[in-house]
Formats: sequence, C-alpha cells, structure tokens
Amino acid sequence: MTEDINTNQDDLLEGVFEEKEEAKVSEEAKAPAPQRKSHVRQEGKRPRRGRKTRERVKPEFDHKIVSIRRVTRVVAGGRRFSFSVSIVAGNKQGKVGVGLGKAGDTALAIDKALRDAKNNMITVSIDSEMRIPHETKAKFASSEVQILPAPGRGIVAGSSVRTVLEMAGVRDVSAKILSRSKNKLNNAQVTILALKKLA
Repeated sequence: MTEDINTNQDDLLEGVFEEKEEAKVSEEAKAPAPQRKSHVRQEGKRPRRGRKTRERVKPEFDHKIVSIRRVTRVVAGGRRFSFSVSIVAGNKQGKVGVGLGKAGDTALAIDKALRDAKNNMITVSIDSEMRIPHETKAKFASSEVQILPAPGRGIVAGSSVRTVLEMAGVRDVSAKILSRSKNKLNNAQVTILALKKLA
C-alpha cells in the first residue's frame, strides 16, 4: 500500500512540474522579443554631442605628383635613404608651377615640393576659351617639347606634359615631346618654359 501511495504521489508531482513547464513555454512564446538598439539615426532625434561637422576648405591650387623617387647617399656608417618628390600645382585658370622637394619622409617631401611649386608659379597667356594663341617650342636639359593649338581636339599630350597643361587649365592643345628623355621632372620643366614663351 505504501509503495502504491508513493508512486501515485510521484506521478502527481511529475504532472504538476510538466504543467508548470508548459505554462512557462506558452508565456515565453506570448512575450514580445526584446528589440535591438539600432545605431541608425531616427527622425526627430538630435545628433550626438561632441561631433562637429566641419566643411573642408577647398585649397587655392590643385596639385598632382609627377614622380616619387627613393634616393640613397652612402655615408661612413652605411646608406642614408631619402625621398625626392616632384609636383605640378595649378589653379586651372592660367596659373601653373613645378616644384621639387626632398626629405626623409614622403609627407614632408610633398609639402616642400608644393611650397616650391607655389613659389615658381607662372601665368600662361590664354584667351577666353582657355586656348593658347600660337605654337611654342622649348628645350630644357635633354628634354624638348613642341606645343600647338588644336581646336576641338582637347588635350593631346603624354607624360608630365599633359599634367602641366591640365593644371594650367589649357584646352584644345596638342603637344609632342621631340626628345627621347623619359625624365618626368625635365619634361614638366620644359613645358613650363614653352608656356612662358607665349607671354
């Protein structure tokens, strides 16, 4: 008898536990799922503090790097490395210049080259349609270039000659490097000399 009573009690207890678990499961199913906080800014909310959006001030002159070279000099303790950077800067409105900068770090060399380019600015004599008035030719070191007006053709030029013409804002022009020089800095310098002759 005692065994029967014990088994009945065990069955009853198991039934109660099962009912409780079922009730818990049904409550969890009914309860709404917790919402995740999204980082997307909602309408009507203020932006975060401390973050001020500053508008970038457009620089006076655009610039383009013509060449970056790592140069080495041999000293008593071994080799010293530095960087040589040549830059073409201009406002695309008739002003253009070529600069050279040397430093142990590329960022410093670029800053120096940009400063040098601004110091060596020339004003190109162009008409209202940004075209050159006549043909011009120049020689610098071993580089030689010829620049001709070419109405309706855009800029037809290669190497650093094209970069100089673009930064000067010249349109409808054809340029030819007459020498066999591959030196980008010399080609840029000779283009500056040729544009100087237009004045």
